[in-house]
This record gives sequence, C-alpha cells and structure tokens, in this order.
Amino acid sequence: MKIKLYFGRENTIKKSGIGRAFIHQKKALELTGIPYTVDFDDLDYDILHINTVWPDSYRIINQARKNNKKIIYHAHSTEEDFRNSFMFSNTVSGIYKKWLINMYSKGDYIITPTPYSKRLLESYGINIPIKAISNGVDLEQFNPTKEQISLFEKEYNIKEDDILIISVGWLFERKGFDTFVEVARKLPEYRFMWFGDVKMSVPTKKIKDLLDNLPDNLLLPGYVSGDVIKGAYGRSNIFFFPSREETEGIVVLEALASRCNVLLRDIPVFSDWLTNGVNCYMGKDTDDFVDIIKKMINHEYPSLIEQGYQVAKQRQLANIGKELLEVYNITLNL
Repeated sequence: MKIKLYFGRENTIKKSGIGRAFIHQKKALELTGIPYTVDFDDLDYDILHINTVWPDSYRIINQARKNNKKIIYHAHSTEEDFRNSFMFSNTVSGIYKKWLINMYSKGDYIITPTPYSKRLLESYGINIPIKAISNGVDLEQFNPTKEQISLFEKEYNIKEDDILIISVGWLFERKGFDTFVEVARKLPEYRFMWFGDVKMSVPTKKIKDLLDNLPDNLLLPGYVSGDVIKGAYGRSNIFFFPSREETEGIVVLEALASRCNVLLRDIPVFSDWLTNGVNCYMGKDTDDFVDIIKKMINHEYPSLIEQGYQVAKQRQLANIGKELLEVYNITLNL
C-alpha cells in the first residue's frame, strides 16, 4: 500500500493548523511504516489522501479517478469554523458550505479531526463513511527544554517573576482574540502574548479597532515558530485559548503536550475529549475567564498539567498512524 498525500497551495496556509496537520500526517505514516508520496505526477500509489478544498484540488481528484485510485478526503474545515474569521467570511459562508459538501462528497471516505466535526458533516447530508481521527501532536517536538525557555525569555525580556498568559492562532473573532484582549485589559498585573500572523489574518473592522487600542500588557509578536514558540509554551503560566469554534485545535494539543496549564472556552468541540476541572479548565465569557485565571495563578485551582499531558499522549503520532492505516485498509476494500 502506498499513499499520495496532497496539500494544495501549501505556501498560502502552511502557517495554519491544516499546515501542521499535513506535517503530522507525513510523520505518522513514517512511524507506521506506510510508504507515501507528495509528488503530483507520481501515479504509483493506491489512495489519494487530500487535505485541501481549493479549486486546484479538482485536478488531483480527476487524476485519481482517471487512474482508478481510491480517495480519502481529510475534512479540516466546516462552515461553522469559516464564519467570524476574516472580512466577509459570514457573507459567503453559505456558499462555502455548499462548496465543502461538493468537494468532500468526491471522496470514498472522509477523515475529520473530532467526533464534533464528524457530527457537523453528517448534519450536512454527506452520506459517505466518516471517521474521526485526531490531527495528533508530536510529543518529541513539544517538550520544551530549559534552553528553549531561556531563549524565549531573552527574546521578549520576560522576567522571572512575570506572570505570563499566552495564546496562538489567527487574529480572528472566531478564535476569541477580542476576548483575549478584554481579559488582558482587566488583568493589567499580568503579561499577555498572542502569537499569530496579523497581516495574514485579514482582520475585520472589529479586530482592526482592537489592534488600534491594545492594552499595554499585551504583546503581539506575530507568527513565531521553532525553539521560540516551544519556549513560550514552556514558560507560560497559562495557555488561554478562548476560541468560539474549532474542528479540533492543534495548538491546544501542543499546549497539553508542553505541559501547560490550559484554559479554554467551553465549546462543543472539546466535549468528547476534554473535561473541565479534570484535564483543563473552561470558562464561558470574559468575567468568567478573569476569575478562573486569578484562581489558577493563586493556586486556588490545582494544576492539571499531568492530566492534560495524558490527553496529548493518547494522540501521539504513532497512535494516529495506526488509526490512519485502519482507514486506508477499509477504503481499499470499498
């Protein structure tokens, strides 16, 4: 068995969660011993595993069908996580949903990251098999060292007694960037950092207005990768992710793997694999988050670092590779 992995217009969204998911797929296949190619012109494969829904995807799908190859569509996107993102996303979300249904229905099998996103796709009326498989996390990569933490502290002048709260993602309303700003404004005694590409986020007017009036204790370093972001995870007192909609949230897995104290918005996507007060903390609105953060910092709430790490450990890439292999075998026999 050989797999063709496809990620269209990679340079456009390689900084996104989908970009990291693609990297994870390659490593998961390597760990499981499954041969794969990413060469568009290579026809020596059995299954096309496609990750993107750009118009160029038609070309690779037609190539696969012409050569009697099976197709697995990896459904990373939904209408729900398209809305409240960049400018005009809500205006065209209905059209986008129809496009997703059209593209995903071209597969023989669909993989999507969570039971929640599986339920959404089923509600669209898509009637081909769907399996929920986590995007996974690279435990070796997200295991911050003292050197990485020191590098991060030096880069951003983080002092030993600074209380640091971080988040990672596009500067979208959907991601809860507005909530993050308001929480930072209400907790001036703590330092806040949001890592994400400002320009590529194509901010809405609401987000632009926030960017023009940020509190002094909030820093936006932009998109950061490598040792520095790993050091940020390792140094943070709290990883605070107030997103309103996700299909999974790879950065949450990275934070759990990095042994962060994690605070999330209580939204449906997390209900199947994370539990408030057991392996993370969850809140509902700005005042709720402010209260929880204070209690986490003051140790009124116990640390859940090790419990959260176990969630990440279950989703390590070797395990994801085994789950992918199972779906590949099923698809070949359809």
